[in-house]
Amino acid sequence: MSTLAAAWTALETAARDGRATRIEDRFAAEPDRLVRLMVSAAGLSLDLSKQAWSLRGLEAALNLAKAAGLEDARARLFGGEVVNPSEGRPALHMALRAAADADFKAQGKNVMAEVEGVRQRMAAFAGGVRDGKIAAADGKPFTHILHIGIGGSDLGPRLLWDGLKPLKPQIAVRFVANVDGGDFAQAAAELDPARTLVVVVSKTFTTQETLTNAQAARAWLAAAVGEDKVGSHLAAVSTALDKTKAFGISDSRVFGFWDWVGGRYSLWSSVSLSCAVALGWEAFEQFLAGGAAMDTHFRDTPLETNAAVLLALAQVYNRNGLGRGSRSVVPYAYRLRRLPSFLQQLEMESNGKSIALDGTRAAHGTAPVVFGGEGSNVQHAYFQAMHQGTDIVPTEIIAVAATDEGPDGMHAKLLSNALAQAEALMVGREDPPSAPRTFDGDRPSSLILLDRLSPHSLGALIALYEHKTFVEGVVWGINSFDQWGVELGKEMANAILEELEGKASKDHDPSTAALIDRLKN
Repeated sequence: MSTLAAAWTALETAARDGRATRIEDRFAAEPDRLVRLMVSAAGLSLDLSKQAWSLRGLEAALNLAKAAGLEDARARLFGGEVVNPSEGRPALHMALRAAADADFKAQGKNVMAEVEGVRQRMAAFAGGVRDGKIAAADGKPFTHILHIGIGGSDLGPRLLWDGLKPLKPQIAVRFVANVDGGDFAQAAAELDPARTLVVVVSKTFTTQETLTNAQAARAWLAAAVGEDKVGSHLAAVSTALDKTKAFGISDSRVFGFWDWVGGRYSLWSSVSLSCAVALGWEAFEQFLAGGAAMDTHFRDTPLETNAAVLLALAQVYNRNGLGRGSRSVVPYAYRLRRLPSFLQQLEMESNGKSIALDGTRAAHGTAPVVFGGEGSNVQHAYFQAMHQGTDIVPTEIIAVAATDEGPDGMHAKLLSNALAQAEALMVGREDPPSAPRTFDGDRPSSLILLDRLSPHSLGALIALYEHKTFVEGVVWGINSFDQWGVELGKEMANAILEELEGKASKDHDPSTAALIDRLKN
């Protein structure tokens, strides 16, 4: 038996043997449990002591990570080596948030001069829009930005804006992603085109949903300010300068990024140009610094006390040791309400794979289903099933220790709910006279605590989840940086669109053919 196979067997054995002991009973049996399973990183605090593993299970998980080559893989990631073999690319999103004098190389070529060059252009553009030197066609300042993108060009910037936007922003951002015309129609109805800067985010400038919305936005602008002045209201994040120029965007307003940045890892780049403008460059720099601080922790900290590693291994233990195929993420922070949606893409697009790096079928289950919502709202929705349902769903709770927002007393009530839910999931309650009121408990959770929700702490939190996702991919033996599963449906949609527009019919399964006929008729 190979070392890796033996490590998998040891994890599965520890998980099977550990089922007999309840989580709450482990605190007495393992006096150093809190010391081993409460860690701090880049200003965040993590409590994994309410997870299902025993300390023996923790050791088995750590040994599995080592046997899977995590330490070497981490070095290759930060060394700019090819970690995305299906596309022959490094994954160097860490360089996007690094200091200008950092030493990040992509396959031996230092990338920091290019990164810093784009950052300086972004800073100048953000400052120019905010101080009115870069103005609308009538010479007046912009009051709104319409950000058009989808997937990684939308979810990350949305999370960043919601997390940090001022209560009364000088410049507000509105997002459009869906090709459903209702999305654009609502945005256009709420904005004044004469006061709106449109930022189109598409690396290739060919993404169907983004280009459809961009064309609608361009026509909306032109009707208000005139075709000859529409360029004053446009900017783009793209590498396709020929296409952006044809669209009417001057090269000075096009901001690029690189092939070694995957879409779901790109919010640290010019993809978040809208947020850099609307939040101000200083806030965006602090956001980058928070991500860089978590990079340092992940790169330099031993596995045993590494926040991203432990968070990832808790998921591996639940997914593979205990067969739990879903996970709930609950931010007890209204401003972080989009975090579950962001993590759905980050984790499920990265690790929703059934093919291993060697081209064989993955030997173990990979990414669980991620779902969630904001606390305390979801307590009044799906938490019934979390506490008393037949499936045990591991839960991650994110809380913010202090805030200056809201009336006195509200935040303490929110925090009390966050802590109570984690405790209730673990301890449960036995109520023999009333079986419907019995809670089995013994349901695992992790808690991540931010001192405050600041640009720095949000950057650290997102980078923590990025590195968690990478660790899981290494343990599962898959490529976390490609996303071929996104492509097939898009290709087939283009073919069906031609039929719906009256072109020749193609071969389909009977159900799809019947639905096409119904829509055409």
